[in-house]
Amino acid sequence: MLDGLTAEHDMVKSFPAHRFARTPDERVRWDEARAKNPPVIHPVIRTHPVSGLRGLFVNEGFTTRIVELAAKESDALLRLLFEHVAKPEHTVRWRWKLHDLAFWDNRLTQHYASADYLPHRRVMHRATVLGDRPF
Repeated sequence: MLDGLTAEHDMVKSFPAHRFARTPDERVRWDEARAKNPPVIHPVIRTHPVSGLRGLFVNEGFTTRIVELAAKESDALLRLLFEHVAKPEHTVRWRWKLHDLAFWDNRLTQHYASADYLPHRRVMHRATVLGDRPF
């Protein structure tokens, strides 16, 4: 059902101007980020370039619509897909220990931090490797 469909991914969904561009200086930085990161279209189902595995390439933080569908259909299908990827049987729950290091391949993975570390501070350093174009 999803083969051949494409989806728009837009940074504004997670970083809206009303939250991240409240001052003139913030607005300049936000406009620069927006110019460097315009909406992009990717396949809904992508193939991992090394393993050949296929998986969903949509996420609630950035995916705004399915291009080939009417708005109501797109919204309904995306809701279904977002719920699907969040099911417990599709998740890994990491139990942190001192000196743990975790990394993942974002090409077919999503992450979500549960606020179970409080009152401690969560520190995450991100390294992004230049990758391939989704196909």
